[in-house]
Amino acid sequence: MNINAVFMLKIIPGNTLLAILVTFLSLFTVNSALAQSQEVKDNIQKLVALYQLIDYAYIDSVNMEELVDNAIIETLKELDPHSSFIPRKEIERMEEPLRGSFEGIGITFQIFKDTILVIAPVSGGPSERLGIMAGDKIIKINDTTAFGDKVNNQYVMDRLRGKKGTRVDVSIYRKGREELIEYTIIRDKIPINSIDAVFMASPDVGYIKLNRFSRTSVDEFKEAVAELNELGMQNMILDLRGNSGGYLGTAVELSDQFLAGGNLIVYTEGLKSPEQKYWASPGGSFSQGKLVILIDEGSASASEIVSGAVQDWDRGLIIGRRSFGKGLVQRPFPLPDGSAIRLTTAKYFTPTGRSIQKPYDNGLEDYYMDVYNRMKHGELVHPDSIKFPDSLKYYTPANRVVYGGGGIMPDIFIPWDSTWISDYYTELRRKGILNQFTVQYVNDHREEILAGFPDVRDYIAGFAIDEAFMNDFFAFAEDKEVEFDEEGYEASGEFLRTQIKAWMARNLWDVSASYEVFSEMDDGFLKAMEVLKDESLFKDLKIHY
Repeated sequence: MNINAVFMLKIIPGNTLLAILVTFLSLFTVNSALAQSQEVKDNIQKLVALYQLIDYAYIDSVNMEELVDNAIIETLKELDPHSSFIPRKEIERMEEPLRGSFEGIGITFQIFKDTILVIAPVSGGPSERLGIMAGDKIIKINDTTAFGDKVNNQYVMDRLRGKKGTRVDVSIYRKGREELIEYTIIRDKIPINSIDAVFMASPDVGYIKLNRFSRTSVDEFKEAVAELNELGMQNMILDLRGNSGGYLGTAVELSDQFLAGGNLIVYTEGLKSPEQKYWASPGGSFSQGKLVILIDEGSASASEIVSGAVQDWDRGLIIGRRSFGKGLVQRPFPLPDGSAIRLTTAKYFTPTGRSIQKPYDNGLEDYYMDVYNRMKHGELVHPDSIKFPDSLKYYTPANRVVYGGGGIMPDIFIPWDSTWISDYYTELRRKGILNQFTVQYVNDHREEILAGFPDVRDYIAGFAIDEAFMNDFFAFAEDKEVEFDEEGYEASGEFLRTQIKAWMARNLWDVSASYEVFSEMDDGFLKAMEVLKDESLFKDLKIHY
């Protein structure tokens, strides 16, 4: 008797959920690779028997669908950090940031230990404008606790998404702060364009900021390159900082824009997934010219594929800090009720053979605390604190040393600077003072500013955030119950003034204009500009351009 027949004999008639469960489990017999051993069959039978017993004999009524979903979730947690269960209601919403638009507070998040953990605020969204940061934990939503067994992705979507202009109050725990931080967020349309900024950083250097790898990213990138080429671009800065990834196919296509035809871009391999290689084709939109890619600890997955390929082929220089280290391949498997499992089936490897994935042997908590641990151990500030064994050394065609062990280690390190973050600055951001003031100031003076500074370059060169301007800002802040803090302003003043000017530019023009303003004090950007001027550096590294 085959395993299907065994299942069918045990089904209690009339139980739809169990019938669905058995139908799902029986699917695994179609492909012998998914049910290879008697041990697998025995364990599946044990699972079916458990749910039958609960349905037949348990003292109380049970939400069987919820029970099964939770069992799947907990099982996947035992495998790796990125295998996941997607309930039927969430599948479409999971894809929205990569293919559509939505309205809400503008964060990417992860349910971690039954708590809503902010992975990153969406650039240009309402949470980012208020100063909500990566690593924040949302503890309350509208004065109701937002942690515990009740919290799942649907719970978060139902409470944080909503129509543009509606309000939601959240209480946030931030490491290092004793009290919760209260935010009032006005929902807005969340920008989902792949490219945040495109501008000429100098007469021959173009800058492109890519925030995700969506279905439209490569088309957007090609349009940006064409625009910059018309303005005289010969060399490029591609900013992938904070870019958490997206589609594998998009990462391959974007890498293809830089590499020579026939170059290996990335390959995947797993115990039950044969090696699959992805190659560059001729005729990329930026296959010539000096290239710098900016990365940091928020650059993950597809960002690491592009950075790894460019670095391994000596095509450009990588500047910043070690990337996140997400190099696991998830394959979707639909379930009979419309839900799905995203199961890790392989790993990504760079052309030299480096695994992008960082270790996760010490459990999920250690894995998700990795960036905090890097900060604690000094890695974000001192590159010498990163120790690589010889076994993790790899060599590029130009005989440069690159390192495996998880993430992409940049060629040139840029330390994280936290000296400008004062309690005064945090309070101004928390209460939305910067956003409120810049919006009001631009609304009051738009025509006057644009008459004096008709384009962004004129504005950058000529508009001054002087003492009189800041006194108006301080008065506005005090009216909103944020008292002036001289010591805090001394620490944060330069950054604060630049941010005010950048946010005004965003309101006057667009997000790209704000990046252009802020680039003047962006350490990574400034280093990239310095490196691109150094002909000997590129020549010595034998990077082709």
